[in-house]
Amino acid sequence: MRKIFDDIRKAPNSPGIYVFQDKKGVPLYVGRSVNLRERLKSYLNPIDPRIKALRDESYDLKVVTYETILETFIEEASLIKKCQPKYNIKEKDDRSFIYISIPKENWSYPRLIRGRLIFKNDGEVFGPFRSLRIAKSILLILRKVFPYSSCKLDLGKPCFHRQIDLCPGKCTGEITKNEYNRIIKYLRLFLGGEKEKSVRFLKKYYPKRFQILEMIDDSLLIVNEDNLPYWPKKMRIEGYDISHFAGKETVGSMVVFKDGEPDKKEYRLFKIRGDFHGDDIGALREVFERRIKHSEWKMPDLILVDGGKAQVNVFDKILLENKIKIPVLGIAKNSGDKLVLGKYLKENNTSLETLILIRDEAHRFSNSLRKKIYKKKMLR
Repeated sequence: MRKIFDDIRKAPNSPGIYVFQDKKGVPLYVGRSVNLRERLKSYLNPIDPRIKALRDESYDLKVVTYETILETFIEEASLIKKCQPKYNIKEKDDRSFIYISIPKENWSYPRLIRGRLIFKNDGEVFGPFRSLRIAKSILLILRKVFPYSSCKLDLGKPCFHRQIDLCPGKCTGEITKNEYNRIIKYLRLFLGGEKEKSVRFLKKYYPKRFQILEMIDDSLLIVNEDNLPYWPKKMRIEGYDISHFAGKETVGSMVVFKDGEPDKKEYRLFKIRGDFHGDDIGALREVFERRIKHSEWKMPDLILVDGGKAQVNVFDKILLENKIKIPVLGIAKNSGDKLVLGKYLKENNTSLETLILIRDEAHRFSNSLRKKIYKKKMLR
């Protein structure tokens, strides 16, 4: 027992995984944390009798540190799958865990399945993960590094994910079957814990993707699951973004998602009339004031803005002035995709995937007009 206490006190303040073992070295429990020392302190004086039982039964504690939070999730899942520690299995019915499955076929892409369906699945399986939100977030992060296609072959036009660089171009014929399958091969290796092989592949063939991996922001994996905003699936979300070139050619965008899917017929672009010289807040105020005057446009159930508290406050103030109650949510990119809740947004639990996509789509759409304006100006 004393050894366990000493091991806990010596744990580093780093992301990593920890494994409680019995006298024979058999894993009893596998866990992960952003800060190993802080997490393991909770085992010193546990209130939960299950945690006390685990600690009392344990003889040894192993800790392994990792560079990224993403790696801790992947390695934790791999060890739980391999060792089946009894306290992990007690913690949750194995049938309710979430797994990532990649079929063994050409043009395959990851799917999410529940534990009860794992024996009916013929693909390569990774996991288990503790929640659907975690599994979705892992795929969203990895898709930026290893883009994959869930669209149809040779559509003749770019799918939504191709437009935001999350699809390598199966839909447009920009990638061959062999090239695509090779990307999926190294996605499998990364999910299987073989990061070094994947890194060598990216460095050699996709250096820009390797740079994304180096700078990857996996903070959405550590958002408290009890503090995420909630809204019903069937709803209209409007996303806003401002784009400019050195303070000039400023444009604003409004994208519309219905039931989680983009409705491009309702997208709108705004050429900024005011002389704001790079003042995104002023430009955003103009965009929403102009939008709010269009009573013929259906009002959203949720407003999403690329930015933090200052951007959220712009919308809250205009809505208050017009006596309209609509929840506003900001995603502060520079703060690790931190969520900023507006005046009327209640808290609960949901996935960030759709929010990130809407934020990125608003950014892409505003940039498209800004580039056209700049190109037209240069041709004069």
